[in-house]
Amino acid sequence: MSENIYHEAVGRRKASTARARVFVGGGGNFVVNDKNVDDYFRRIGDADKVRLPGMLTKLSDSVDISIHVRGGGVTGQVDATAHAIARALLKLDPENRSKLRAAGLLTRDARVKERKKPGLKRARKAPTYTKR
Repeated sequence: MSENIYHEAVGRRKASTARARVFVGGGGNFVVNDKNVDDYFRRIGDADKVRLPGMLTKLSDSVDISIHVRGGGVTGQVDATAHAIARALLKLDPENRSKLRAAGLLTRDARVKERKKPGLKRARKAPTYTKR
Protein backbone atom coordinates (compact mmCIF):
# COMPACT_ATOMS: atom_id res chain seq x y z
CA MET A 1 0.00 0.00 0.00
CA SER A 2 1.20 3.47 -0.73
CA GLU A 3 1.70 5.64 2.35
CA ASN A 4 0.40 8.88 0.85
CA ILE A 5 -2.99 10.59 1.16
CA TYR A 6 -6.00 8.39 1.74
CA HIS A 7 -9.73 8.84 2.26
CA GLU A 8 -11.43 6.78 4.94
CA ALA A 9 -15.07 5.79 5.39
CA VAL A 10 -17.15 3.32 7.37
CA GLY A 11 -19.88 1.09 5.94
CA ARG A 12 -22.35 -1.08 7.81
CA ARG A 13 -24.81 -3.88 7.06
CA LYS A 14 -26.58 -6.15 9.58
CA ALA A 15 -23.97 -6.84 12.28
CA SER A 16 -20.95 -6.10 10.05
CA THR A 17 -18.78 -3.00 10.04
CA ALA A 18 -16.19 -2.23 7.38
CA ARG A 19 -13.57 0.53 7.39
CA ALA A 20 -12.28 1.40 3.94
CA ARG A 21 -9.15 3.38 3.13
CA VAL A 22 -8.72 4.53 -0.46
CA PHE A 23 -5.12 5.55 -1.17
CA VAL A 24 -4.72 8.13 -3.93
CA GLY A 25 -2.23 7.31 -6.68
CA GLY A 26 -2.11 3.56 -6.17
CA GLY A 27 -1.83 0.74 -8.64
CA GLY A 28 -5.12 -1.08 -8.11
CA ASN A 29 -4.18 -3.20 -5.06
CA PHE A 30 -7.22 -4.43 -3.13
CA VAL A 31 -6.71 -5.90 0.36
CA VAL A 32 -9.35 -7.11 2.84
CA ASN A 33 -8.15 -7.96 6.37
CA ASP A 34 -4.58 -8.36 5.08
CA LYS A 35 -5.68 -10.82 2.35
CA ASN A 36 -6.32 -10.39 -1.34
CA VAL A 37 -9.99 -9.61 -2.03
CA ASP A 38 -10.43 -12.84 -4.04
CA ASP A 39 -8.98 -14.90 -1.19
CA TYR A 40 -11.18 -13.27 1.46
CA PHE A 41 -14.50 -13.25 -0.44
CA ARG A 42 -14.58 -16.68 -2.07
CA ARG A 43 -18.27 -16.99 -2.99
CA ILE A 44 -19.21 -16.38 -6.61
CA GLY A 45 -20.19 -12.74 -7.13
CA ASP A 46 -19.03 -11.43 -3.76
CA ALA A 47 -15.71 -10.04 -4.98
CA ASP A 48 -17.51 -8.51 -7.99
CA LYS A 49 -20.00 -6.76 -5.72
CA VAL A 50 -17.17 -5.36 -3.61
CA ARG A 51 -15.38 -4.09 -6.74
CA LEU A 52 -18.54 -2.47 -8.16
CA PRO A 53 -18.02 1.04 -6.67
CA GLY A 54 -14.53 1.26 -8.19
CA MET A 55 -15.75 0.02 -11.55
CA LEU A 56 -18.65 2.49 -11.67
CA THR A 57 -16.38 5.43 -10.90
CA LYS A 58 -13.56 4.12 -13.14
CA LEU A 59 -11.08 4.58 -10.29
CA SER A 60 -10.29 0.92 -9.54
CA ASP A 61 -6.92 0.97 -11.38
CA SER A 62 -5.73 4.32 -10.03
CA VAL A 63 -6.27 3.77 -6.28
CA ASP A 64 -5.24 1.21 -3.66
CA ILE A 65 -8.01 0.01 -1.34
CA SER A 66 -7.50 -1.38 2.14
CA ILE A 67 -10.47 -2.79 4.07
CA HIS A 68 -10.84 -3.89 7.68
CA VAL A 69 -14.15 -5.70 8.16
CA ARG A 70 -15.49 -7.52 11.19
CA GLY A 71 -18.70 -8.87 12.64
CA GLY A 72 -21.65 -10.59 11.05
CA GLY A 73 -21.61 -13.13 8.25
CA VAL A 74 -20.37 -13.20 4.69
CA THR A 75 -23.31 -11.35 3.12
CA GLY A 76 -23.24 -8.60 5.72
CA GLN A 77 -19.49 -8.17 5.30
CA VAL A 78 -19.78 -7.95 1.50
CA ASP A 79 -22.48 -5.29 1.65
CA ALA A 80 -20.71 -3.35 4.43
CA THR A 81 -17.49 -3.37 2.39
CA ALA A 82 -19.21 -2.10 -0.75
CA HIS A 83 -20.92 0.62 1.31
CA ALA A 84 -17.62 1.73 2.87
CA ILE A 85 -15.79 1.82 -0.47
CA ALA A 86 -18.57 3.85 -2.07
CA ARG A 87 -18.46 6.39 0.76
CA ALA A 88 -14.66 6.67 0.57
CA LEU A 89 -14.73 7.12 -3.21
CA LEU A 90 -17.35 9.82 -2.75
CA LYS A 91 -14.95 11.71 -0.47
CA LEU A 92 -12.24 11.31 -3.10
CA ASP A 93 -14.40 12.67 -5.93
CA PRO A 94 -17.85 14.12 -5.07
CA GLU A 95 -18.76 14.19 -8.77
CA ASN A 96 -19.45 10.43 -8.60
CA ARG A 97 -22.44 10.80 -6.26
CA SER A 98 -25.06 10.26 -8.97
CA LYS A 99 -23.45 7.05 -10.24
CA LEU A 100 -23.05 5.57 -6.76
CA ARG A 101 -26.53 6.67 -5.70
CA ALA A 102 -28.13 5.14 -8.81
CA ALA A 103 -26.48 1.80 -8.01
CA GLY A 104 -27.79 1.98 -4.43
CA LEU A 105 -24.31 1.90 -2.88
CA LEU A 106 -24.62 5.02 -0.70
CA THR A 107 -27.76 3.96 1.16
CA ARG A 108 -27.23 2.01 4.37
CA ASP A 109 -29.41 -1.12 4.30
CA ALA A 110 -31.10 -0.90 7.70
CA ARG A 111 -32.65 -4.38 7.69
CA VAL A 112 -31.52 -6.41 10.69
CA LYS A 113 -32.74 -9.62 12.28
CA GLU A 114 -35.95 -9.13 14.23
CA ARG A 115 -35.93 -10.19 17.87
CA LYS A 116 -37.77 -13.26 19.12
CA LYS A 117 -41.03 -12.53 20.94
CA PRO A 118 -42.24 -14.44 24.00
CA GLY A 119 -44.77 -17.18 23.27
CA LEU A 120 -43.62 -17.52 19.67
CA LYS A 121 -41.15 -19.93 18.11
CA ARG A 122 -39.29 -17.21 16.21
CA ALA A 123 -39.91 -13.52 15.66
CA ARG A 124 -43.33 -14.09 14.07
CA LYS A 125 -43.96 -17.84 13.81
CA ALA A 126 -46.63 -18.93 16.25
CA PRO A 127 -46.91 -22.47 17.63
CA THR A 128 -49.16 -24.75 15.61
CA TYR A 129 -52.81 -24.46 16.66
CA THR A 130 -54.42 -27.71 17.79
CA LYS A 131 -58.12 -27.89 18.48
CA ARG A 132 -57.91 -31.00 20.71
